[in-house]
Amino acid sequence: MGFYDDRVLPHVINVVMNTKQTREIRRRVCGDLKGEVLEIGFGTGHNLPFIPTAVTKLLAVEPSGRSVGLARQRIDASPVEVEVIGLDGQRLTADDESVDAVLCTWSLCTIPDAVGAVREARRVLRPGGTFHFVEHGTAPDSNVRRWQERLNPMQNRIGGGCNLNRDISAIIEAGGMTITKLDRYYGKGEPKAFGSLYEGVAAAAV
Repeated sequence: MGFYDDRVLPHVINVVMNTKQTREIRRRVCGDLKGEVLEIGFGTGHNLPFIPTAVTKLLAVEPSGRSVGLARQRIDASPVEVEVIGLDGQRLTADDESVDAVLCTWSLCTIPDAVGAVREARRVLRPGGTFHFVEHGTAPDSNVRRWQERLNPMQNRIGGGCNLNRDISAIIEAGGMTITKLDRYYGKGEPKAFGSLYEGVAAAAV
């Protein structure tokens, strides 16, 4: 990990991903969580203020130690116990069928093996457990998709491996999940190439 990705990017993401709109989305995505929850891509802890009291513990997976450091105030202020358990969403250290829900917000765009991360989420979910997500990805409109393809190499470089053009629904389904709720929309005030969002819930495919 280079100087930019290690020292600069976590601070940029900490600011950029904490807007009025992202907070509203996080509130919705986190609203039905309960029990023991594992979060893939914990980042700087932006979801913590929206974790319901029905959650007994949050297991955080985050590759950036600097991001976890930036999250310290949010962790200390959280009424929910937070334990950082690993770095890699593709290889979770949690046991099989050990959590009630998995939370993943704006992370599948960056994880190199996103399908593998969803498979891992499926593995650690208890029977009846759910996968709660919001991600940006490939747009429903062909003209926007063309811009995403043009801009993706630049986004990949400046966004720490972030991709604009991943089909999030296909990734979740390929990881062994069935999407039970899905909203597709463009973020308000964002360029469509960067703001094509997938928000929903999935369960282990039968």
